[in-house]
Amino acid sequence: MAQSGKDRRIDYIEFNVSDIGRMRAFYGEAFGWTFKDYGPDYCEFSDGKLTGGFAVGEDIKPGGPLVILFADDLADTLRRVEAAGGKIVKPIFDFPGGRRFHFTDPDGYELAVWSDK
Repeated sequence: MAQSGKDRRIDYIEFNVSDIGRMRAFYGEAFGWTFKDYGPDYCEFSDGKLTGGFAVGEDIKPGGPLVILFADDLADTLRRVEAAGGKIVKPIFDFPGGRRFHFTDPDGYELAVWSDK
């Protein structure tokens, strides 16, 4: 399998928010970000270099946004995460645009890995 050049790199950051409209207004005004809506509970943002998202529906937790890495081979990356000592907290699931899973690292930080394949 040919690698994409972004395999196992930070690709996306997702913030859990209580009000997408408020977050769009804040980040648009403060930083000039642009937005693309994916229904009432999800909005993608772009700062001109990195994209990320605002998601409604999960509890807002201290510790920051969800860091999302990209993988050319999602199943292989899941196996690598487990072999390295990570704990899978959300098994592979489909979402608009691809599939992903969530894991915690040995210190308990939650990250996600996604693939468009």
